[in-house]
Amino acid sequence: MPRKKEEEHKAGAPEWLATYGDMMTLLLCFFVLLFSFSTLDVEKFKAIMQSMQGSLGVLDSGTTVQMDPLTNAFPNDTPTEENEEFKRLYEEINEFIEENQLESSITLNLDERGLLVRFLDNVLFDSGKADLKPKAREIINKVSDILKENDKNIRIEGHTDNVPIHTVRFPSNWELSTTRAVNVVKYLIEENGIEAKRLSASGYADQHPIDNNANVEGRQRNRRVDMVILRSEIQSGNP
Repeated sequence: MPRKKEEEHKAGAPEWLATYGDMMTLLLCFFVLLFSFSTLDVEKFKAIMQSMQGSLGVLDSGTTVQMDPLTNAFPNDTPTEENEEFKRLYEEINEFIEENQLESSITLNLDERGLLVRFLDNVLFDSGKADLKPKAREIINKVSDILKENDKNIRIEGHTDNVPIHTVRFPSNWELSTTRAVNVVKYLIEENGIEAKRLSASGYADQHPIDNNANVEGRQRNRRVDMVILRSEIQSGNP
């Protein structure tokens, strides 16, 4: 009998092997994609956190922002001229803070809203009260002299810790935080000649803490008055 011809083999790898290779390539791509999602760019994270902290006004007590990274403190669409104006404001107020050794009581931060000047409440007010202390008036007078050099809108924000207050004048922290903000605004208008149309006042009680209310140090940082010199794009009524 004639011998059957041996089956011819196709050149190259078997078809099953090519399919297997494709599957392994897809799996590799999938796991690389998962890994990229789980890998954190530390520098980007720091930049994002700095921006968020600036927006909320978060800084360690006694710490002021260094001037080196300020070129990235504003959105890309902020006019360069306005950026420079805020940097000058920062430098002038920071110089006043350093000359008077107020670093532990007043902090500065440049962020997307503008320039945040943060006062711990004991700088401006006695505990549970809303009348400006004599020393507070001196500080506000100096800051006002600097603010008169421009026409930026200014928002005053009052904040408290979460310890309840219940007095005849202040039934809750809402009244205390709002009255403090209003009293600063009135002083800026009546004693420093800041135009009323540039100013707004808000009271937030304990709703926007920047630290943990579970400890004394955290509560101290949460009791504050924020003076925000706003960029021209931000409306004074926005939170």
